[in-house]
Amino acid sequence: MKIAIAQINYTVGDIDGNTAKIADAAQRARQGGASLLMTTELAISGYSPEDLLLRNDFYDASAAALAALAGNTQGITLVVGHPHRQDGKRYNAASVVRNGRVVTTYLKRKLPNYNVFDEERYFDSGTEPCVFEHEGLRVGVNICADVWEEPSALAAKQAGAQLLLVLNASPYHMNKQQTRYEVVRDRAAETGLPVVYANQVGGQDELVFDGASFAMDAAGKLTHQFPAFEEVLGYIDVVEGVPVKGDIAPAQPLEADVYKALVLGVRDYVNKNGFPGVLLGLSGGIDSALTLAVAVDALGAERVKAVMMPSQYTAGMSREDAHAEAVALKVRYAEIAIKPIFDVFQQTLAGEFKGLKEDTTEENLQSRIRGVLLMAMSNKTGSIVLTTGNKSEMGTGYATLYGDMAGGFGVLKDINKLLVYRLSNYRNSISPVIPQRVIDRPPSAELRPDQKDQDSLPPYDVLDAIMEAYVENDQSPRDIIASGYQRADVDRVVKLIRISEYKRRQSPVGIRITARGFGKDWRYPITNHFRPPFD
Repeated sequence: MKIAIAQINYTVGDIDGNTAKIADAAQRARQGGASLLMTTELAISGYSPEDLLLRNDFYDASAAALAALAGNTQGITLVVGHPHRQDGKRYNAASVVRNGRVVTTYLKRKLPNYNVFDEERYFDSGTEPCVFEHEGLRVGVNICADVWEEPSALAAKQAGAQLLLVLNASPYHMNKQQTRYEVVRDRAAETGLPVVYANQVGGQDELVFDGASFAMDAAGKLTHQFPAFEEVLGYIDVVEGVPVKGDIAPAQPLEADVYKALVLGVRDYVNKNGFPGVLLGLSGGIDSALTLAVAVDALGAERVKAVMMPSQYTAGMSREDAHAEAVALKVRYAEIAIKPIFDVFQQTLAGEFKGLKEDTTEENLQSRIRGVLLMAMSNKTGSIVLTTGNKSEMGTGYATLYGDMAGGFGVLKDINKLLVYRLSNYRNSISPVIPQRVIDRPPSAELRPDQKDQDSLPPYDVLDAIMEAYVENDQSPRDIIASGYQRADVDRVVKLIRISEYKRRQSPVGIRITARGFGKDWRYPITNHFRPPFD
């Protein structure tokens, strides 16, 4: 038999639109010779609906869509993910639809409640396996987290399954696909079952789903690998219960995957929320240059505007490089000098600041003037402001509230500074859009004479490594020091992370590409007197 996988970009809450996409995929799959179409987790509603899952009317709409889908698709069996309400309880479910009716419904058994997942808040756990017969083959169903632990796959095997279908909404982070392979190989080894793993694709707020659906035989050998970060209607031939080796999309370099995740995340956030375009401040530095390239690749040059806002401290090369980037990417470009506005602010505040030395207050004023200008243009045009700060800055608070943090979406929020350089070099390998001296010159906020980031922060190779250990791996300062980092650097970085929580809580949502970003999976209190031991 031939199984089709609908690796589709769904929109959360667009139940009619999602259902129409599934119906279209079913028609095309039938025309392509498939007898079974497999969707992904919560396909009808999109993943994750979050607190929409607390609304009964949301379940009613999902149930009506499932019934309509069953009535409108003939000649093919569907395995469809959807929210499900039964006997006063709510479930993450998958239904098998055939000949106009729902044959059986599987209720997800394992509810993840870690990292970005919060399913115990919304769902009850199922208890029974689900196995249905299709063309003489007994097919089992699991949903996402079910396959990450032994009992659910084994339960399907014990119920007679000869092939296991796994519906997923598994968000991307770096190197995630290798982890999926390892998990599925473990289940194949434990159960002796071939596994077909379908994953959704697309951006949903801070999450990006990479698709990358695949199949493995019972020996854990990869038989199919669909492309990542794009919609695919793919096919898997199964002979006597065994997937026959088919196309395997080649693995891409890490930088290519991360860059595609950023592009997809920006495109879907902007388009699904109905913004006509984007604005960003283009400083002549590397962060805004990379953000501009991502925005253009996501939306097209005609929907992107870059604004250079030089001050008295802006180097001539910064203005030249910003203009060169805008020309290379063919975006609309404006230059608005902020010194006249800054002078008015200083005059207005002169009485309040009398006798006080200049400090970061004046630096922050410049940043906030730029934020006000960008937000004014956003209000006037409807375009959303993309912030350009990276994870190293967000982690340590090296950013200005209501200044460079002002905006609606943080493209680089989970990209540390060293990765910014790697991604910039990767993008230039496609076509040169970031001037080389932007990559080569020492980074600077240019808010005072001869300013360099290293005046306020440890070197980025040190900062990023300490931050990754502390934030993403939950290592203690003691362990980080033991791994070879200087106590003074560890103390400094950990303190900056701790005291900057109030800033991060007010930062815009941004794309997650690591195993732990400053979003749903980082929930530290702002008021916090815990000090991790260093000795």
